[in-house]
Amino acid sequence: MFGLSEIAILLIVVALVVGAKKLPELARSAGKASRILKAESRAMKADDGAGEPAATYTVKETRPADGER
Repeated sequence: MFGLSEIAILLIVVALVVGAKKLPELARSAGKASRILKAESRAMKADDGAGEPAATYTVKETRPADGER
């Protein structure tokens, strides 16, 4: 895989390309994505693959039915 020196060089290049101001935002986005992925994989394991997978989110906005306008 990668050694410590390769990872350090990669991080320096990313810092130069992206810029110091964008790095915290990038790390925050990566953390959120990681948490979502972990939650979804846990939900899939809990479901045991039986039937339709359960939604791990809730709908906050409702729309009127077709004839209710």
